[in-house]
Amino acid sequence: MRLSKYFLPTLKETPSEAKIASHRLILRAGMVRQASAGIYSWLPLGLKVLQKIEAIVRDEQIASGAQEILMPTIQSADLWRESGRYEDYGKEMLRIQDRHKRDMLYGPTNEEQITDIVRHAIKSYKDLPKNLFQIQWKFRDEIRPRFGVMRGREFLMKDNYSFDLDEAAGRHSYNKMFLAYLRTFARLGLKTIPMAADAGPIGGDLSHEFIVLAPTGESEVFYHKGFEDFDAMGEAAVYDKDLQPLVDRWTSLYAATDNKHDAAACPVKSSDLKTGRGIEVGHIFFFGTKYSEAMGATVQGQDGETTPLQMGSYGIGVSRLVGAIIEASHDDAGIIWPEAVAPFQVGLINVRSDNEASTKAADALYAEFLKAGVEVLYDDRDERPGAKFSNMDLIGLPFAVTIGPRGLETGIAEVKNRATGERTEIKLSGVVKHFAKP
Repeated sequence: MRLSKYFLPTLKETPSEAKIASHRLILRAGMVRQASAGIYSWLPLGLKVLQKIEAIVRDEQIASGAQEILMPTIQSADLWRESGRYEDYGKEMLRIQDRHKRDMLYGPTNEEQITDIVRHAIKSYKDLPKNLFQIQWKFRDEIRPRFGVMRGREFLMKDNYSFDLDEAAGRHSYNKMFLAYLRTFARLGLKTIPMAADAGPIGGDLSHEFIVLAPTGESEVFYHKGFEDFDAMGEAAVYDKDLQPLVDRWTSLYAATDNKHDAAACPVKSSDLKTGRGIEVGHIFFFGTKYSEAMGATVQGQDGETTPLQMGSYGIGVSRLVGAIIEASHDDAGIIWPEAVAPFQVGLINVRSDNEASTKAADALYAEFLKAGVEVLYDDRDERPGAKFSNMDLIGLPFAVTIGPRGLETGIAEVKNRATGERTEIKLSGVVKHFAKP
């Protein structure tokens, strides 16, 4: 993509409402624009990142055996009355009426909707287990939306729901999601720690939230230093085996957010206790028969007896992850995207757009990148070199390739690694091959 034709409305100044790094940078990098409090339009650069995160989340869900569906964003209030949550959920739920005066709501979550689907379709133990997921926009009317996409009112979320015959099978489904979440966040370039959590309005007595360690995270966290040696990508995606030992290992070390940490009762000696900042990016719940009993979601077991389904629900804040990744990976100059989610792999800079030889060489290299299937953003604008370099640092592409008259004399391009700042010189003839996938 040529930057001269790309819609990328970057900002030189930081908007006054942006209080944290991700909010400042996501606005300055031209990724989103605020439509109203806590609601954003996603512009081309931001949407590319969002879609790449979504693709990784989807890939790991499918690998775990979950099947994708799509439910409506507008739900009937009758389902929520049936489960008993309609009055309990609070003002975060946006309640509306249609033209026939029927009570409706903009779904903040989908336990009731999915239970209604499954109770009408699954009647026998032979149809179990099932795990159904969706990636869908949701709305929660936060009293104080803040921090940009980190705590907005409208957000993109992956939510899925498991259905099993008995508690043992239900806990296995829970453990599968535990593993899937570890792998998902690791693929996104994030270091996460699972922490025991309150179930809140979802319900149940087994719940974990996944916390990303980030210097500018929203809450303080305390954890055993042993977590630094854990490798989530080293966990093989073998979902049919007993996963309880894996879950036990990842939950055996102490970890707590500041609202749960009790310094006086902490079992970890001070030399082993680490502190940092954290951001919640995922939350999983096992709540047994809470919804199935209330809503009559039952199946006939192998013994002929009717039994309520065992259920769990699992959420990942897809749009929230955009902010979390920025919080975990940025510097004073701008964003530093992990390669897996970067909107473009390479930024190509022609430092002298007014120089015919430089422009000819940059155009040729750009064409080679496209032919090789390398995602490239080509800054072909008539701007000062300093402005071009600053812009590339701001939007955070993993690599910047610079071409100018001086390098052309020796047939050399400079390649900068955004994460390390390392600069290397590569022959022009070998630049594309350096980045092209084998």
